[in-house]
Amino acid sequence: MSTAASPHRKRRVLPVLVVAVAAASWLALTATAPAAVTSGCTGASATPAEASSDALAQVTVCLLDQERSRYGLRPLRLNARLAQAALAHSRDMVEQRYFSHTTPSGATFGDRIRAAGYLDGARAWMLGENIGWGTLQLSTPEEAVSAWMHSPGHRANILCSSFRDIGAGVAVGVPDDLSGPAATYTTDFGVKVITQPSSRAGRAAGRPRRHRTPRRRRLP
Repeated sequence: MSTAASPHRKRRVLPVLVVAVAAASWLALTATAPAAVTSGCTGASATPAEASSDALAQVTVCLLDQERSRYGLRPLRLNARLAQAALAHSRDMVEQRYFSHTTPSGATFGDRIRAAGYLDGARAWMLGENIGWGTLQLSTPEEAVSAWMHSPGHRANILCSSFRDIGAGVAVGVPDDLSGPAATYTTDFGVKVITQPSSRAGRAAGRPRRHRTPRRRRLP
């Protein structure tokens, strides 16, 4: 947002922060402790003008794991396929000027994560996604995570005890015509069960077959 400007007046740009969530439909978790992002992650207050997109993404994951640890939850594992899907979506939202979990072509966040290969070989899975964008001082990882933690749907994704994997992607810019340092954030969460061969099939494949010589029996 900005005030009206003229050649003889200074243009004032106000910070903006917008977030949206796609949560698993059968996810149910309520956190009662107050949300607060700590400062133990180096670069938490950095803007896109002060840190690279990769660095901002790494700090975002660090902050999310800090929030999980406050509730006694295990840290999430970085997953390259989820990170690929997250970064591609952040960039796509900035380039095509939209803000949604569904692309203009109709691809949902599940479609995008599948296309990135995260679900290859999986027979069961659960996915979630948080997105957000901010400008100026609201473009930092700590502001993005703070906003998510103050939103029930986003917080449910972050504090879901079932999730095991995460990927974060940050793109410079926002899906709007705003000036100043700005960033668009996507975090993809997942857990999956990989199809494994049956124990009988596994034993058969791993052991050499025994050839037995049939015993002959005399008939009376």
